[in-house]
Amino acid sequence: MINFLYNWVMSLASHPRATPALAIISFLESSVFPIPPDTLLIPMTLADRRRAWRIAFVCTAASVLGGVLGYILGLFFFEEFGRPLFEIYGYADHFTKFQSHYHEWGAWIVIIFGVSFLPYKVITILSGVVSLDPVIFLISSIFSRGLRFYIIALLLWKYGEPIRNFIEARLGLLFIIFCILLISGIVTLRFII
Repeated sequence: MINFLYNWVMSLASHPRATPALAIISFLESSVFPIPPDTLLIPMTLADRRRAWRIAFVCTAASVLGGVLGYILGLFFFEEFGRPLFEIYGYADHFTKFQSHYHEWGAWIVIIFGVSFLPYKVITILSGVVSLDPVIFLISSIFSRGLRFYIIALLLWKYGEPIRNFIEARLGLLFIIFCILLISGIVTLRFII
């Protein structure tokens, strides 16, 4: 099923309505859809590198709006979806402690998942479940999704097709390493100061 969806999304890249398709995929991926928008962003940018910034903007804006939908789903439908999941995994008693840590580190968690190739939809829904400050959630989402999609667009705009394999195979790992180093530095400074 995932292969079918992936191939279908890839076929949209050459469609005359590729930009609206990118917006829809970006929106849905942030809350419910399993295929990342990069699947469209990369071939669309390579097809017309002059449109790289517009494509990155559409991807970012739609992804953040989809993240807001995920946040709303988590906020208002926790009892239907979130609580049973916590109970199944035996985490219902630990939820309060987790919630306090999430409020402390929530912005960084959203940034890590928003920048990396980790499933952003999980964090959008979880942010709503724990009622993370919506302003913090929104700012972190705009920053992280924008950073991710504009870096990809920049690399494709500057280097074209030769950079594609690097982006698809290694960029997600580099984003995660960057985030780990950044957070390690912040934690270290926190203990020093």
